[in-house]
Amino acid sequence: MRIRIGARGSALSLAQTGLVATALGRHAEVEVVPIRTSGDRLSRAEAPMTGKDLFTREIDEALLAGRIDIGVHSLKDLPSVLPDGLVLAAVPPREDPSDVLISRDSRSLESLHRGARVGTSSPRRRAQILTARPDAEVIESRGNVDTRIRRLREGRWDAIVLARAGLARLQRLDEITEVLSPSVMLPAIGQGALAIVARRDDAAVRDLVARLGDPPSHRAVDAERALLALLEAGCRAPVAGLARMEGSRLVLTGAVFAPDGSRTLREESESAADDPEALGAEVARRLIARGAAELIVLARG
Repeated sequence: MRIRIGARGSALSLAQTGLVATALGRHAEVEVVPIRTSGDRLSRAEAPMTGKDLFTREIDEALLAGRIDIGVHSLKDLPSVLPDGLVLAAVPPREDPSDVLISRDSRSLESLHRGARVGTSSPRRRAQILTARPDAEVIESRGNVDTRIRRLREGRWDAIVLARAGLARLQRLDEITEVLSPSVMLPAIGQGALAIVARRDDAAVRDLVARLGDPPSHRAVDAERALLALLEAGCRAPVAGLARMEGSRLVLTGAVFAPDGSRTLREESESAADDPEALGAEVARRLIARGAAELIVLARG
């Protein structure tokens, strides 16, 4: 069997795709097809970015057209509802979903000097940085991991915040100054997980890639994505969520933030692991009852 994998051409995307290709290569002939997405073009231009599918749209189109057989994405880039005809076929074992700080002088977030410049392009990270350090100056940062770290060393910022999982897959964990606790920096929905997307009607491919799936990781991201879907929050809304298994129970923490970090709504609940979508919906309803919708509208401007 021959499998064509569509993926972005960035170093991180190709590293992630390589993990999937190696695993699938034990069972099939594999070809990696790099596809440039709208998000790649906008990120390079440092232009405003809107829309949850910026990094997935062109890959989804190639998949639906039959030019590729599966797409490999960072799961946090997936819209909460996939295009008709596509399914989340597998979630491999999840990396540590934590955010991390990289600083020029090896200072932690707490010990950064007053008025420190912290680079991020994420409203979620911006809000939580300002919650922890209201005195910080949060500055827009774009580009791939290499570009951001280079600009940090050049002095554009005093620190940047990135996902630990990406650094792990690029074998750059030695860059990390501090791993941020979820109590300080709750991760993005799906952060640390990979998504393998396939056509709904391609049973042979779905059966093959299902071998790569990790059920606990899949249940966790299903709960997080259900939370996001009910909140109807796009990529520019400061929403965070993290699900984890505790014994046989699935625990989900969700949060919504004011863009300036002045207000945080956080809820947590747990359930049996067999209905993660219901758990996500429950946490979302609790957040909405406390005013989450108003904060999301405020973030959209």
